[in-house]
Order: sequence, then structure tokens, then C-alpha cells
Amino acid sequence: MTDYDVLAEVYEWLISDAKLPPADFAASFDDVLSLLPPNAHVLDCSCGTGQLAVGLAGRGMQVVATDASEAMVRRTAELSEEFGASVRAVRANWEELPDHFVDDTFDMVFCVGNSLHHAAGTTGRSAALESMSRLLRPGGRLVLTSRTWELVRSRGSRLDISNQLVRRNGRDAVVIYRWDIAPHWEDEHHIEIAIAQVDATGSVQVRSELLSCWPYQYEQLNADLHRVGLRTEASTFNLEAENYMLVASKE
Repeated sequence: MTDYDVLAEVYEWLISDAKLPPADFAASFDDVLSLLPPNAHVLDCSCGTGQLAVGLAGRGMQVVATDASEAMVRRTAELSEEFGASVRAVRANWEELPDHFVDDTFDMVFCVGNSLHHAAGTTGRSAALESMSRLLRPGGRLVLTSRTWELVRSRGSRLDISNQLVRRNGRDAVVIYRWDIAPHWEDEHHIEIAIAQVDATGSVQVRSELLSCWPYQYEQLNADLHRVGLRTEASTFNLEAENYMLVASKE
């Protein structure tokens, strides 16, 4: 797993303006949230800095947020306190989830923010999905967002530099992605993400982190879900789109 401990401190520069307010992030999932019962129990695994978890708690849901990064869990707890939201934040990677929670606990599990590709290969991805499936109640749903890796790999190794400054907390930054695309799907790939912050004097401070990832094809993801007892219910997958959302229900 990748820790994101460096990027955790500047992660808000990677979140779009539309999803930075917790209520707005939660609202982007209105269609699936409408399927939940009142006072639903929800798990946000790979919670990042907690925008979604806090937004869900603001709707009266019983929310647990987990992440493999201690720094991300800390920032989620801080955001929860800032908004007066009741969120239980726990440091745990996917494989450790069954050690913290009883099977069949949650009505919905979120795994969003393009996080699943950090699971190490087919074995790691299957283990992650198995853990999430175990924690869902029968009929519960997994909500997953993913990069369209078919599109990412077609572009090859490259450097992507944002064409405009991003402003957060009164500071501007340029976001840079360096993609190291391996020859084969099953090989370890790398993404280096750099956030170059510019202060009022023109000085630049750069924070970067090299992240490992193991891409997967959409058909492979569906097969992995089926193996762990999840059935794809809805999907926005499009080979020409950068990202997609998939909703799978527990059989």
C-alpha cells in the first residue's frame, strides 16, 4: 500500500473545487445515497482528508472513515472536529478492515478517489475487495470510483503539468503528475505527484510523493467483484472518459 503521508499535508490541492466542501462532495453521490435507509451505517475506506466522510455524517449517517495513512486519518479527525461531525476515524488498510469491524456491518461502503489501484496486483486487489464485501450487509452496496486505466495506459509515460494555478487557504500551487507506465498491465506502475506552492514573494515550495499502482481493466474489475460476491448494478464506464463510478451490490 501507498501511505500518502507527504501529500496528506497538501492534499486539498488535489481535490476539485466542486468537492472540497464536505456537503458538496456528499451531494455528488446523491443518486446512490437515496438508496440508503435512515440512519444508515456507512464506511468510507481510503477516506483521504475526510471531505466525503464529514459530508455523509452531516446528513445524519453513522460514518466510519479508514485510511492506510496515519496522516490522512489525523486530517479526517481534524476536519470532523471543525465541522462538528460525528465520524469515527481509524487507521487501517483494506486487508485489516475485518480486524476492526464485524462482518455485515455497513449498508454502504465507499472506495473513491481512485484508490483501488494502490492494492498490489491481482492478489492485493482481490483481498481488498473481499474485505469490503465482508463488511457489507446482504443487499448493501459498494460505491467505487476509478481512473479509466485503458485510457491512461494508451497515453504512455508522460509529464502532466496543470495549466492553471489552484488556490487553497490563500496560497497558489501548480499540480504536476509524472506517469511511469510499465510495459504490461500486471507490472507495478508509478505516479509521482508534486504540488509546487507559490507564496506572495514568488518563492516555491515543492512537496512530492512517488506512488506505486497496479492498474486493471474494467472487465477484470467486474470479474474481481463477482468473485467476492458483488454484482455490478450500475456503472458510468466509458473508454473515452477519465474516470468512472461503479456501484456493486452484495448478493
